[in-house]
Order: sequence, then C-alpha cells, then structure tokens
Amino acid sequence: MPRKLRVLWTVCVILGIGTAAERHKTSAQGSNPPATPTVVPKTWDDQAMATLEVPLANPLGSPKHIASDYYYRIPVRTIYKSYPVYAPTHEPPSYFDWLRQQDPVIVWDDKGRTPSLKTEADWISSGEIVFDAPIGYGGLFAGLPRQDLYVREPSFYEKTGTPVAADGTVPFYRYVVTKKGQVRIGILGCAMCHTRVMPDGKILKGAQGNFPFDRAMAYNYRNGGGTPEVARELERSLFGVPWVRPDPQTSLDQMSIDEIASRHESIPAGVVARHRTNPLSPVQVPDLIGVKGRHYLDRTGLQQHRSIIDLMRYAALNQGGDDLATYAGFTPAGTPLPDPDKVGRRYSDEQLYALAQYVYSLQSPPNPNKFDAAAARGKKVFNREGCGACHTPPLYTDNKLTLADGFSLPPGAEEKYDILPISVGTDPSLALTTRRGTGYYKVPSLKGVWYRSMFGHSGWCATLEDWFDPRRQRNDYVPSGFMPYGVKSYAVKGHPFGLSLSAADKEALIAFLKTL
Repeated sequence: MPRKLRVLWTVCVILGIGTAAERHKTSAQGSNPPATPTVVPKTWDDQAMATLEVPLANPLGSPKHIASDYYYRIPVRTIYKSYPVYAPTHEPPSYFDWLRQQDPVIVWDDKGRTPSLKTEADWISSGEIVFDAPIGYGGLFAGLPRQDLYVREPSFYEKTGTPVAADGTVPFYRYVVTKKGQVRIGILGCAMCHTRVMPDGKILKGAQGNFPFDRAMAYNYRNGGGTPEVARELERSLFGVPWVRPDPQTSLDQMSIDEIASRHESIPAGVVARHRTNPLSPVQVPDLIGVKGRHYLDRTGLQQHRSIIDLMRYAALNQGGDDLATYAGFTPAGTPLPDPDKVGRRYSDEQLYALAQYVYSLQSPPNPNKFDAAAARGKKVFNREGCGACHTPPLYTDNKLTLADGFSLPPGAEEKYDILPISVGTDPSLALTTRRGTGYYKVPSLKGVWYRSMFGHSGWCATLEDWFDPRRQRNDYVPSGFMPYGVKSYAVKGHPFGLSLSAADKEALIAFLKTL
C-alpha cells in the first residue's frame, strides 16, 4: 500500500486550522519574516530517539527508528488557512459556493511564510495553529476510492453520533482550499482526537475528545466501496504485531468489510483504536490538559516525558514517524522505505516547538462542581482508603508505572524508570499484545474527571458511577463504554479499590473526585 494511504490513519492521535489561524492575518503575499527569539530544540536526535521509549513487553518488538538524516530529508508540511465545517442543517446559505471562490492561503511553511514568533504568546498562538491544522485530506479510510465530502451527509451523523457544537460547527474537521475552486476536507489534526463538545455545546480544546473516530471509520468502510483485501492490509499496517503469538490479527483474514467495520463500530467516542493498538484493545483518548506535569505518555507509559522536547518527539512519532520504524523486521510503511520526499510530510522543529508550547498552556475549564459538604466527606473517604498513595495530590498521580497482570519486572528496569512493582489486575492485552505494549500501565491523573468519560485504560465504563459499581467484575456485566466486538457481556476486572464502599461513601467519593 502506498505510504500516503497509511499516513492518514497512522496518526490519531494524539496529536482544520482553527480559531488562532483565523485570527492570524498572514497571507501568501504578505507574511511576517521568520523570527526565533528562543533556541528551538532539535526534535530528532539519533541517540535520544534510541532511548526515548520504554521497551515493549517483548523487547524483540521494540522499534528501531529511522536515522535523523532520513527524518530531516522528509519535506516540511505546509499549513493552509482553513474554514469551519458545519453540520448539514447548520451550514450558512451559499457557504460552500463561497469556499470555492477562495484563494489558497499558506499560513506556515519552511519557505519564509510563518506567523510571528517574537514572544511567548506568539509561540502559543502559533502552536494552536499547528494543533488545529489537518495533516491529511479526504475520508478517514484513505484506501477506499470514495473521497467525497461525507460530512455534509445527514446519514453520517445518524450512523456515527458525531457531536455538533452550539454554533452548528463540527470542530473535528476543517475545510481546506489548496487550489482555488477545490474544497477539501481536512482531517487528522491533533484537534480531531483532542477536542470535546461539552453538553452545552461549548468546545473544549485539548480535552479527551468525543469524536466517534472508529464509528466514522466503520462508516467509511461500509460506504467507501473498497475491497476486503485493501481493508485487511490497512488494518495490518495499523495494528500488526507479527512477533506476538498467538497473533491477535489471525481472524482478520476471514473477515468481510462488514465484519471489520463492526469491529470498529463497537468502540465508542472517547475511546480509539489508534495505530499501534488493536480494535480489541483500544485506548481511552487522553486529556492533554495538565500533560506538562505527567512523566509518561500513553496509557502504557510508552514514552518518557522529561521536558518539552520529549513532547515534540512524541508528536513527531505519532504524526507518522513511528510508522517508519521497524518492529522485529516489520515496518508499517513497507519495506524498503521509499525516498524521504515520498513518505508524506513532517512538521518542522519550529512548528513542533510551538505545538508543545500550546499544549503546555492548556487550562481546565471552570468546574461547575463546588466543594460542598458531600465533597468534603468524599475527601475524607479518599484519604481514609489510601487513594492518594497512587493518585497523589496535587497532580493526583504518583507518575509511576504499574505492572500489567502477568508481566514480570525486567532486570534493571527499576533503575531506569519510576515503577510501582504491583499490578491492579486490569486487562493486560493492551500492555502485552500491541505495539504500544510495554508491560506496564501508568497511574493516571484524576484531575478533570468531571468532564471526561470512558474510564479504565480501554474505556469500558462510561461514568465514575459505573467504574465504582462492583457488578462490573461479573462475567454477565454489559459495559456502558467499550465492549469488545463479538461478545454479549464482558467483565471489567481489576482495580478493586472503592468497590466495597457503602453507597453513601461511594457517592461522597465521586462528589469529591468531580471537584478535581
């Protein structure tokens, strides 16, 4: 499969041009001269990249990343001005005709067109441009021939449940004009996974997103007209772990398009089968607000986070860089790798530095949950039960890794990483059988749980009330969040803390957690 067919899905994650781009007045004819008052770190350093990630549970599969010489020969991505996408019943009259009349405007490239970068505020606002910028165009499943503007179809919203903001926009997408008269749908910017439409219709950037990513992919599978062979090849490039036995992808060879789509359709908004995971072991979409204080990135603590440059490297990897790596002889982008100018695009070091500055600047929205008598009682329950041993204030995480069930601590690991050598007994599949599987789960922060959903590392429980319901550990339990495709019930085992509390204590504890 050509590289461009993979790169559109190889990102999910964690990392369109939005409001900052619209406020910015740069045009292709009148751009500001480059200005870099700060020394921008070098993103891709061979020695640093070799030790950046925590080894996988089976070190045989740990990635060998491309050399810096190859990386810096990949062309820099051009960021164009973009425009809002509206839900079908909210689009202003003649809006699409107006878009066709717009000239393309380059906001940021490596040829001298750049936003102002003179002050810290400039870097942050420019980082919002990068955060919102699409990195691909067309339908989510780029291997299918149909690449029309399905976001204008009412059936897309009916089938996927895609949220619409109070102003009628769909903030996960952007329209982009790269050639006059040609309007393209921009996808897979950081904002696509990390934007949340709140219950009142307000847009919260950087939060755990609630775009139904996998259900949109299922819609594309079913309506795009592709073949099972193309779908299977894409699935293998995203999720393949050929060194794991038994191979989690074994059943893929017998699956139809409809079955592959159904596998993704079982994954709700707030959870995503991002690349390097598995549709049977997806991950809760992370909240980026407060990420500056977290020492490990990913549910499995895959990457160390010691400074802003590590966040830059994480973004570079998740925007296609790790697709070029080799995992026990398996390279998602294909072997041999093509010339660097044919593998897609990358962000410049300046763009990544601005992005990281913006992510670091993100703040929680005003919390409507007041610290009342119930919350005060819940705080006492929190302290009495020893919750703070792992979820340590003020970050409400001890920033350590815990062992996945069945994983043994490798020799020397405790000297390299912050490890709490216990297991809380949750499903180990993500940590043991995926390309993000380190054998560990990080202790998550509890801050901001009031605006999040889909709890547990694979998002099985839609609410905190469900998470503290002891019935979730029963084999006949039907999860309110993610439940693997093909089963009628699923026991959400592990993390027993809080399950034996009285109803009153449980209610008080949840009241306290929602104030964080």
